[in-house]
Amino acid sequence: MTKMNCPAPARRRLLTRGLLVACALLTPSLPAAAPAAGARTVVFLGDSLTAGYGLAEPGSEAYPALIAERLRAAGAPWKVVNAGISGDTTAGGLRRIDWTLRSPVDVLVVALGANDGLRGVDPKVTAANLRGIIERARARNPAVKILLAGMQLPPELGAAHTTAFARVFPEVAAATGAVLVPFLLEGVGGDPALNLGDRIHPNAAGHAVMAATVWPHLKPLLAL
Repeated sequence: MTKMNCPAPARRRLLTRGLLVACALLTPSLPAAAPAAGARTVVFLGDSLTAGYGLAEPGSEAYPALIAERLRAAGAPWKVVNAGISGDTTAGGLRRIDWTLRSPVDVLVVALGANDGLRGVDPKVTAANLRGIIERARARNPAVKILLAGMQLPPELGAAHTTAFARVFPEVAAATGAVLVPFLLEGVGGDPALNLGDRIHPNAAGHAVMAATVWPHLKPLLAL
């Protein structure tokens, strides 16, 4: 488990103030230009980490936007939709998944759960919500490919809770056949050079690392 490096009391205060922010930020679809005929769609369903909370230009700096840049550079006909909302939980994602998938989706990236963990939600509830999101997506499109982004919590939240929470993502991935990104914030969490002043939300450089973490797991699903 990757540990953050700021002092424990300060980190817990920042965690409570940070990812629990509910500013209802919904980043527009990327890229802005109309995709080529026959383009397929990848949707990133997430919270503030996906929405690009605190970035000057989330529409171009958040990690889904950086993934879109890679696809454009490769000439791949993929439309990228950032459906990240700051403060969202797995329960919120489950409530809005049908609306999010109102248009056909070929690849769904599920990057939710951090706020569940910080709020002390029972990991069994988080797991059930994640399975529900995946099941609803497949009910709409049995061929949809799912990428599940894992999350971890700092040890200050208690060994039992952090351990149970960490198991949620690999267990859901194994049960549903989703592809797993072990830890979305790998190499980013706790690094002041890669985070905003709150030490919780990644800055533009941190999002570049996140894009690099996600890309090797996502690329095969895009058949590139």
